[in-house]
Amino acid sequence: MPFDSPSPADPSVPETDPTEAQATALPADQDTAQGPRIDADVVITPAAGVDGAEAFPGLLRRVLAYNDRLMLVEHVMEEGSVFPRHSHPHEQLAYLVSGRVRVVAGDETFEAGPGDSFVVRGGVEHQVWALERSVALDVFTPFREDYVEWVDGR
Repeated sequence: MPFDSPSPADPSVPETDPTEAQATALPADQDTAQGPRIDADVVITPAAGVDGAEAFPGLLRRVLAYNDRLMLVEHVMEEGSVFPRHSHPHEQLAYLVSGRVRVVAGDETFEAGPGDSFVVRGGVEHQVWALERSVALDVFTPFREDYVEWVDGR
């Protein structure tokens, strides 16, 4: 067995019916005027509370859940839009939800489609072109302080 998981009969695991659970807003200890507490053990980011903004022409950015070590960001790129060549010290894992993009990362040039993923090490220059309308999820570690400042400053 690759890992141990508690059995449903384990008395240390509370029996909870998910259909009876109450959906709540962001827990009070996370809901601050400055945004979520990034040092919390659990950070919940309801979709309704996340506004997107244009980061570049034709590119909508939504900063989703993050803590002091990790950040999830959604990028929606309209066909023909370009995420300019850049680098950052953060490790980046990208997952293409839909669409098609061309990527130049370091010495590599490739296309990615729905379900494809790739990792770019921190410090590696990269650029993305949307060959069609595309939605990507990007995970950064450590979290991008510049994106937090960007969200707070809009």
